[in-house]
Amino acid sequence: MALRQTSVCLVRTSSRIMNLGDPGSGAGKSGGSGGSIRDAGGAFGKMEAAREGEYFHKLQKKQIAEMKKHLADTIKQTEAQLQRHKEQLAELETTQKK
Repeated sequence: MALRQTSVCLVRTSSRIMNLGDPGSGAGKSGGSGGSIRDAGGAFGKMEAAREGEYFHKLQKKQIAEMKKHLADTIKQTEAQLQRHKEQLAELETTQKK
């Protein structure tokens, strides 16, 4: 459930980023400056925008992998706890029958 909600948030963020216009063509639409190279535009601005996009893509991929690992660990711990509870319940039932 949490993974699904996170995926939806990431898609929303990605679509907002994609609607900002031509990357590297000058200052961003949010009112802030992207730095002197990006303000100038041209090939260097586009190259820097591509590097930035690649960085955030890799970061997002890493975060998703970590989230999946955490989710798998949580599932494994929960299943182990469930097994312990079943064993305790069975032991309690045998004790009560005596």
